[in-house]
Amino acid sequence: MNLRSSWVAETGQTREDTRLTQIGATTMVNPVQVRSGVLPGSYGGQYRLSGFWMTNASAMAATVSEGRGVIQGDISQGVYPVALPTSEQVTFAPGDAQYGRIDLVVLRVYDKLYEGTRNEATIEIIQGVPDQAPKAPATPPRSLPLYEVTVPAGASAGNGGIPWNTALKDLRTPVVSVGGILPVENAVLNGAYPGQYQDTPNNQFQRWDGGKWVAYPEAVGGIVPTSAPMATGSYTGQYRATTAGPLQRYDGAKWAPAYPGPYFNDSLDAGYTLSTTYVNTLVERAENPLVVTFVAPESRSAILDFGSRMELSLNSGTTGVASSAFMCVRITQGATLIRDLDDELAAMASKSADPTGAVSVSTTQRLYNLTPGATYTITAYYRTTNTNVRAWFDNTYIQVTPQY
Repeated sequence: MNLRSSWVAETGQTREDTRLTQIGATTMVNPVQVRSGVLPGSYGGQYRLSGFWMTNASAMAATVSEGRGVIQGDISQGVYPVALPTSEQVTFAPGDAQYGRIDLVVLRVYDKLYEGTRNEATIEIIQGVPDQAPKAPATPPRSLPLYEVTVPAGASAGNGGIPWNTALKDLRTPVVSVGGILPVENAVLNGAYPGQYQDTPNNQFQRWDGGKWVAYPEAVGGIVPTSAPMATGSYTGQYRATTAGPLQRYDGAKWAPAYPGPYFNDSLDAGYTLSTTYVNTLVERAENPLVVTFVAPESRSAILDFGSRMELSLNSGTTGVASSAFMCVRITQGATLIRDLDDELAAMASKSADPTGAVSVSTTQRLYNLTPGATYTITAYYRTTNTNVRAWFDNTYIQVTPQY
């Protein structure tokens, strides 16, 4: 067996064994114990973790590549450094005739001071129990799990063996020296002390705050990147980027657009009115009334735009009548009227006698003295100036753009 370990054998530990296994990688989990794991690194620096990488060697055998790591014993046993200077091959038993099973590949240290009669470090396959819903076996004491391997029913060297592309589940986790930045691979484990740092597979820098890993930009008040999705924020007023683009702000309970708006609604359905007083329902239009709700920003002001394509048509038998069409809006906050209808605030189209054709009309106005955070409702109203002239409204819209 090529796996080397320090301070296990009673005799025979060589200077080479000691040099290979002096690692200094101790990612703490409490004041006395460290995390079992594999030292990070790869040839050429392309990957986070290549130590003890496992690949298929044949139908029922796999190759465990070289690597170094540490295995933590019980709290009084200390930590065992191990090293595999050259790759090692492991062979799996044939599959059960009826059920599949899950085997566990581990680095294991035997220390007769605590168990058994041998002092040795090995790479072992802990064979699972065949079952309809197989589970991986428990990890033995003083062991570092590397991979779970699913062995299908009937698998053997003669009938195709283990389907290596789908059978492996990587369990390796990296460790670094105290104070080092931990490159995360596979399972995300708790930190050991506030101020510990780790780097995630999606390239996010995180800090342990004593209870959870916090994206580093959060800790300094920066904008949380899209690579760090968060169900809840860390504090009220925190910002995060979204994959859609707009920033979001955490209000203490939920994420919401940091800069809401513009708020918009429109209708491409034409309708008319013969009413000389304002109405919010048009004949022949299915979408009545046209309404927009918006939340007032902290600036207390917003820009209001509304308009329509207007046309005036005479009733049958009516001639020589001048008329106008008006579109205006009413603004309310709940049951409170904020701004009523007023011709001076309306969008208007006028025609002389025997009107023909249509025009597009709009107006832009500033809303001010709004209550920040309050919800306002804007409703469109329409009228004509002559009961014999139909005022038609098409392509009608309302837009509110908060000012920030």
